[in-house]
Amino acid sequence: MGGWKDRMLAKVFTRFPGLAARWARGLTADTEIPWTPVTKPLAEATLALVTTGGLHLHTQPPFDMADPDGDPSFREIPVDTDPAGLTITHDYYDHTDAERDLNLVFPAERLREAVAAGVVGRLHGLGYSFMGHIDGPHVETLRRESAPEVARRLAGAGVDYALLVPA
Repeated sequence: MGGWKDRMLAKVFTRFPGLAARWARGLTADTEIPWTPVTKPLAEATLALVTTGGLHLHTQPPFDMADPDGDPSFREIPVDTDPAGLTITHDYYDHTDAERDLNLVFPAERLREAVAAGVVGRLHGLGYSFMGHIDGPHVETLRRESAPEVARRLAGAGVDYALLVPA
C-alpha cells in the first residue's frame, strides 16, 4: 500500500476506533503470551524503554516506508536525547499528537521523573525503537533476529524490566 493510503487509514482508524477494532478482529495472534513473574520491586529495578512508534534520531536512517511489509529493524536511542533530536518515520499511525509530545510514544522524560521520585530504581541509558507495522516475511525476521537481539542487549546490561510503549 502506498504511503498516502497508510496515512489515510491511520487517520480514519484514529477517528473511528470501532472500525479499527472490527478490522483487528480479523488478525490472528499467537495463543500463548510469554510472561515472566515480577521478582524485584520496581523501586529497586532497572527499567528499559521500548517503543513501536518508529522513532529515531535525526542522524539515524529512517525506517523503510517503501516496503509494504514494514521494517523489522530497530534503533537505539539514548534516553537523555533532547526531543528536538528525534523524529518519527512511520506511516501506519497518525503521529500528530506524538510529534507534539514524544512522551506519548517514548516517555523518557516521565520515566526520569519516576526515577527521581524513587518509583523506579534506574532507567537504562538506551531505549529501543521499532516500527510497529511488520507483516509478511518480516515477522519472522523480527521474531528470530531483531527482537532477540534487543533482548540479549537488555539482559547483558542487567535490565530487570522493559516497558513496551505501542504506537
